[in-house]
Amino acid sequence: MKFSVEFVFRMVGMVVFALLGWSFGGWAARIPPVDPRQELLFRVVFGLVGVLAGLVLTPYFTTRPARAIRSKLGRLSAETLFAGLTGLIVGLLTAALLSFPFSQLPAPFGQVLPFLGVLAFSYFGISLFVMRQGDIMGLFGTLGGHSEGGSSSSWTNLNRTILLDTSVIIDGRVSDIAKTGFLPGTLLIPRFVLNELQYIADSPDGLRRQRGRRGMEVLAELQKLPNILVRISDINAEGVREVDDKLVVLARQLKCPILTNDYNLNRVAELQGVTILNINELANAVKSVVLPSERMNLNIFQEGKEFGQGVGYMDDGTMVVVENGHDFIGEYKDVVVTKVLQTAAGRMVFARVEEENGKRKK
Repeated sequence: MKFSVEFVFRMVGMVVFALLGWSFGGWAARIPPVDPRQELLFRVVFGLVGVLAGLVLTPYFTTRPARAIRSKLGRLSAETLFAGLTGLIVGLLTAALLSFPFSQLPAPFGQVLPFLGVLAFSYFGISLFVMRQGDIMGLFGTLGGHSEGGSSSSWTNLNRTILLDTSVIIDGRVSDIAKTGFLPGTLLIPRFVLNELQYIADSPDGLRRQRGRRGMEVLAELQKLPNILVRISDINAEGVREVDDKLVVLARQLKCPILTNDYNLNRVAELQGVTILNINELANAVKSVVLPSERMNLNIFQEGKEFGQGVGYMDDGTMVVVENGHDFIGEYKDVVVTKVLQTAAGRMVFARVEEENGKRKK
């Protein structure tokens, strides 16, 4: 039979409080004008009160504070925990060095100041190192130098945490971006995001199942990359059920950005002051910039929606609508850009086949 930790502590607390109540009952029975002959009754009554108090109160100063501390520590990043532990050690060492001079002071200062020094220097050490954790990790990275391949040290990579959304994992482009080195830091994937990805991979719908399995493959590929750190954590946001809401809460707690291509999550997070790294915006930003009257050589390989139009694509995937390109489908032609439109879906370029001596090139 399996017992929970809280149940075991309740039983232990019940026994301890019952013994304390039994002892207190014997002491209370001897206080005048109480009749000492009623000692057994007092012991039984106070013992039962102790049993009840042990069952009810024990979790409030044993398991529940421990659970709250564990939950709080679970929300902290590895960098913050390391900085806090380092600050605590430095504070204790400083207090130990000053304890001897403090102990030589006359009473009561010689007895009180060493203890107060431990508390004060521990607090200031933790506070200082946590507040300056970014600079400290950067200093470690500088002292550690660079690896032979030219990549930054692991401390430098740990200096930034990026939360990953389910949609951006399924999208798959994050692995290609990570290979280029444009995602320095630790990619943090909460357990609830992984659970949602697994739920999609087990979906009875064939398309959703395929998308979920692709997301699993992308995660496996990310974990194999030598220049990126991927960490799957049990960190969670209490009192929030939706995955997107949990990501926003965690991003605010950890003070880190969210990598996504979900438009709704993008808007909600921006309204709450959370930094968003949107892959779609990145894709639009790195596309080639063309201006009206600019010339290019283009392969017109299909017809457009309107009469006489042809369609081609630039090297970066930008669609170019050639207004008089229907007659040149399947050919490479020199075209001149007539206008460029920026839409929510991306950039659209319109062009015409360049004319020579008043006639179209054929």
